[in-house]
Amino acid sequence: MTPNNQHKITSRKQLSDVWLKAAILGATWAASEIILGSFLHNLRMPFNGNILTAIGLILMISASFIWKDKGLFWRTGLICALMKTLSPSAIIFGPMIAIFAEAILMELSIRSLGRNLLGYSVGASLAMSWILVQKVANMIIFYGFNIVEIYTNLIEFAERQLNIHFDLFWMPIFTLLVLYIIFGLIAVWIGVSIGKRLQTQRSSVSIKATSANAWFQAKNNRQFPYSLGWLIIDFILLIGMLLVINNTPVYLWAILTFVVIFLWTQRYKRAIRQLSKPKFWVFFILITMLTAFVMTYIQGRPGIDGLIIGLQMNFRAAIVIVGFAVIGTELYNPKIRAYFAQTAFKQLPVALELAFEALPSVISNLPEVQQFFKRPVNVVSQLMAQAEQRFKNIKQQQSPPLFILTGGLAQGKTTCLIKLIDSLKKSGLKVSGFYSPRVLSGNETTGYDQTLIDTGQNFPFLRKDKNKVNAIGAYSIDDFTYKYLKEYLLSIDHTTTQLAIIDEIGRWELEGKGWFESSKLLIEKNIPQLWVVRDTFVDKIIDFYALAHVNIYSIDNPTCESFSKDIISILKQSTPKAYNSLPNNNLNN
Repeated sequence: MTPNNQHKITSRKQLSDVWLKAAILGATWAASEIILGSFLHNLRMPFNGNILTAIGLILMISASFIWKDKGLFWRTGLICALMKTLSPSAIIFGPMIAIFAEAILMELSIRSLGRNLLGYSVGASLAMSWILVQKVANMIIFYGFNIVEIYTNLIEFAERQLNIHFDLFWMPIFTLLVLYIIFGLIAVWIGVSIGKRLQTQRSSVSIKATSANAWFQAKNNRQFPYSLGWLIIDFILLIGMLLVINNTPVYLWAILTFVVIFLWTQRYKRAIRQLSKPKFWVFFILITMLTAFVMTYIQGRPGIDGLIIGLQMNFRAAIVIVGFAVIGTELYNPKIRAYFAQTAFKQLPVALELAFEALPSVISNLPEVQQFFKRPVNVVSQLMAQAEQRFKNIKQQQSPPLFILTGGLAQGKTTCLIKLIDSLKKSGLKVSGFYSPRVLSGNETTGYDQTLIDTGQNFPFLRKDKNKVNAIGAYSIDDFTYKYLKEYLLSIDHTTTQLAIIDEIGRWELEGKGWFESSKLLIEKNIPQLWVVRDTFVDKIIDFYALAHVNIYSIDNPTCESFSKDIISILKQSTPKAYNSLPNNNLNN
């Protein structure tokens, strides 16, 4: 094996830590949206969108105290937004955009200002403010800029009636903005409180398992004839109808609107749901009456003009609402998801699948809805503790087997390793990596070499040097060997290796140097490893790498070769298909 620059860094089936955490946190956020959102909707509670946003902000802020990964927030928002496809509503674009935008704003804030009170406060304020921005934008998208004219005229009318001599145009918007920012700051306070609690009271919690099959059975049974052609047609119809409504006579756009909506409802049965809701018709009547009032009473125009403009705004809203619903349906197309699986978001489908699988379990572990309001800090603390435990459980299931061969300084770790390597090779195991034979001058250790296991090539690595520049302790590092071996480790993959060996992992790696990056990437590539670690560093290495499960072998055992039987047995249990060619009768005892 030779190092090269064409290595594949991450297996598509193995999620990186940040995507795994985002999947768990996104599922927790989505579960809160589903359960709490339904509760608030049934109560017709005001500011329910702000409450749901606050839950998401609290989860992200508290999570940032225990999970420091860059990019966690925007990934969490993306996962939660995509999980809105579970919603029975045909209108999902708005909530999806809101969730993702809020997560992006939080991410940008902490990237710019840091993970501190200022960063959280600015991010939460921006995220809450986005709700207002999106509401205004939605009104303009649905009804056109006529809605702005109506609002302006109504404000001017109110100023005259109330004899107010200053501009009221921004007052309602500013008042709402202040309220939203207050919501955001409250979310920050709760999130920081929970985060600090999690840092000091991290412990294991039990998680009730729930099968995902029943939860998703109805969804998976729904068959729909997705079509990229129809997706293009839907876009053309939506844009075309908006142009028609704005630029043609009333009789033409009215007829065409009915035709297009009828066409859509024949293919997309869910699309008509939004038009059958009382809320749509309440707004329909209200907008029409307000427009007629403004145009006739305030502007002095003929009443028929106000009526037509009101109808035009409502017909536009109907086209936008149904159009977004049908486009959203076509975007579920598996071909589109498969395309994204080949892009820079190749881990997204796997993370999303994991989030969907975790969602039933998250929901089953949620407390009663009333507890969200009675004890919000305790409830979210419980959710985050469960999220962290779920991460540990999944990480343990996903992580490849990892073995540590340990002993004291100069006790013969490498000698034991060489015997073990020979035994593993005789058993038919494909072993790669390197070991570090000691270089002696008489009885004095003058350095260490590195020997490649698969080729036997030997490289000078550490030497005692008074004029050392790049060094580990008393030894200078051979820069060529170091760079070569780093590339060598990166080139290891499943086609040539069943076990990668690194001699050794220790103080250097605890500083984030040496073989730290390479060994982490091998874990992400799901390649089993065996590390040689000095006994004084074992616990520190386990904590530093956050290893969930490790098999430790001490050289105090008189027969190092005997470890091979246990190692191969563990490898065969973890991935039977990859190791079923190893015969048990070849193992040395």
